Amino acid sequence: MAVAFASVDDYVDAQPDNVQNVLNEIRRRIHAIAPESGERISYQMPAATLGGHDLVYFAAWKKHIGMYPVPEGDEALERELAPYRAVKSTVRFPYNKEIPYDLIGRMVELLIQQRD
Repeated sequence: MAVAFASVDDYVDAQPDNVQNVLNEIRRRIHAIAPESGERISYQMPAATLGGHDLVYFAAWKKHIGMYPVPEGDEALERELAPYRAVKSTVRFPYNKEIPYDLIGRMVELLIQQRD
């Protein structure tokens, strides 16, 4: 049976220490870019919210962090995301490589711009 998380903090706390560090840095970056953003658990994974709607999901998996959705329309960003692309609207950042936090930040910025 799947664990039901009451909050993003509960979700993060349930992960191994090294994964907690990655998730917390992603959260910190999202809130730095969008200080008015919120958080919730949706589909049993953390979601950053903006204006009451989900902006981006980020989830811990066995070997990677998954993020959804991936913004479209920026060719330069798309080229940088290509090595991490899993399917059309998913990127995977493996734990055994340096997590590209700046790239994640640019992805979140573009998601915000595309909402306007």
